Amino acid sequence: MMGAALSCAAVQAEVTLPRLISDGMVLQRDTEIRVWGWADPDEAVSVHFQGFTWQTVTADDGRWQLTLPEMKAGGPYELTVKGENTLTLENVLVGDVWLASGQSNMELTMARTKPLYAEEMAEANYPEIRFFEVPDRYQFKHPEPDLDGGEWLSVTPETLPGISAVGYFFAKDLHQQYDVPVGVINAALGGSPSEAWLSESALKAFPHHLEEAKRWRDDDLIEQVSSADNARGQQWRERRDELDPGFKNGEALWAKPEVDDSDWETVTLPGFWGEEDKANGVWWLRKTITLPEDWAGKAAFLEVGRLVDADVTYLNGERVGQTGYQYPPRWYEVSEGLLKAGENVLTVRLTSENGRPGFVEDKPYELRREDEVVDLTGEWKVKQGAQLDNLDPPTFIRWKPMGLYNGMIAPLTDYAIKGVIWYQGESNVGREAEYNESFLAVINEWRRQWAQPDQPFIFVQLANYLETRDEPVDSDWARLREAQLNTLRVPHTGMAVAIDVGEWNDIHPLDKQTVGERLALAAQAVAYDEDLVAFGPIYTGMEVDGRQVRLSFEHTGSGLASCNGKPLAEFAIAGEDRDFVWADARIEGDSVVVQSAEVRRPTAVRYAWADNPDQANLCNREGLPATPFRTDDWPRK
Repeated sequence: MMGAALSCAAVQAEVTLPRLISDGMVLQRDTEIRVWGWADPDEAVSVHFQGFTWQTVTADDGRWQLTLPEMKAGGPYELTVKGENTLTLENVLVGDVWLASGQSNMELTMARTKPLYAEEMAEANYPEIRFFEVPDRYQFKHPEPDLDGGEWLSVTPETLPGISAVGYFFAKDLHQQYDVPVGVINAALGGSPSEAWLSESALKAFPHHLEEAKRWRDDDLIEQVSSADNARGQQWRERRDELDPGFKNGEALWAKPEVDDSDWETVTLPGFWGEEDKANGVWWLRKTITLPEDWAGKAAFLEVGRLVDADVTYLNGERVGQTGYQYPPRWYEVSEGLLKAGENVLTVRLTSENGRPGFVEDKPYELRREDEVVDLTGEWKVKQGAQLDNLDPPTFIRWKPMGLYNGMIAPLTDYAIKGVIWYQGESNVGREAEYNESFLAVINEWRRQWAQPDQPFIFVQLANYLETRDEPVDSDWARLREAQLNTLRVPHTGMAVAIDVGEWNDIHPLDKQTVGERLALAAQAVAYDEDLVAFGPIYTGMEVDGRQVRLSFEHTGSGLASCNGKPLAEFAIAGEDRDFVWADARIEGDSVVVQSAEVRRPTAVRYAWADNPDQANLCNREGLPATPFRTDDWPRK
């Protein structure tokens, strides 16, 4: 029987438990375990677990807490709480509990990675790996005493699609490595900056953020801003539909196959189109595809890559799917009876809210049935249905400072954990100087709140992203990665480098297995004190010898190597003029020697210093990539 959730620590007529303490939970092994809840003041409460009983009396505020001694991994067990009533929790395990937090790349579920892991998703069955999804919630007035939802779930093919992909691969690796139950509490929210995860006390070091957080304690302000945002968006969309001759009275007229599109313009896709100042509004795109007889009436799968911004997609006049913003992949099921032999018309009604519309390049655009594929790239007909002004984005109150700490982290801090894994930073790009301090503050504050000064904190360095550049240039993404690298000065931290698993056209790369496994490898070194090569090379120093620069590294493992066997790439060198040019680089023992015929007196070297250094290939022989670095500390040029 699961304990009911509380919205506050009010006096209760019966013993109640927080959401985390519920059926299927995983308790942290080898440390003291806190069990708490609420009841009437002065009510006697007892906890019975593994043949032992602990007793206490509820305080005047209605809260009670008991501390259980260290326990070894095992289970499943029952845990019973008795007061005026009795609560029995079933299927309780003791093992290792990890908190997973950050933004969308930690939040991203296995369902979004299905193209890579369909077989894994169909076969996964790990009753001793448990996940608890913390509901998204912000709160600016006070730390919440409890969550407003959530339950512990074992990993099965039915539950895995909704589970964090990074968290799953991390937990699976540790579970198989140590043969103990693993619980993951996932408290992540897409788009969230670091300051949203800081408490009020921690925000005192960032007065401008604290002031902003306090502004949002005003319920009237939240209601006013939210209503204005909703009204603005609603009015914009109503105006779009009102002006669009292809969409009347809720009917997609231009999606009908018989529409004459002979006077529409032709555009080659994927790609972007339209004039910047006239591109907002709604666009219609149509493509006629010819199918053989054996496709007629059969179910199929339509993949329309990634579109900017929102789409409704039709086949032969019937809607097959829609997506409300630009980031998710368009995966649409085509039901039986819709396709026909001969000509079929695919139509996309695409809304562009702020900039040029587009079909993002290097994404799949195809119609599939069994082993047959119809390519959808190439020429499409296009016509603008309505032109509007930019739609300003909403305020995103949920990302404001302190809100996510109070709503999603504070309710967790009495629950014993092994450590934290963290994937965040994209929303702080461009603010790396502050991130040097705010990310450090997250680590220190969470350790303080859990009363765990040596709490392992393992994080992901941002993956490669955006278009590649032909020449060495400065990079906001590289500077944020450097701020993350600087955090390794904090004891009991570890970093998983992801510079080789990103996608230039997607801030949410699919390869979450590599990331999860590198986090687990780092955890083995930091949290489990394993003596193994857990990190890639990290730059430690340089020595100038004439025209050459010799770079030294730590974490070289059994030796430096090229990840792909090709000559080292993504090294740039500069002289006193601070103008970087591409350099030749070679491995000599545990050093890398860098030089360029264009630089007579080198003063600085940079490696993988770019948004997307997709040719970076310095590794150790264990296959772990070197973190990007620079030897200079020059400001932006």
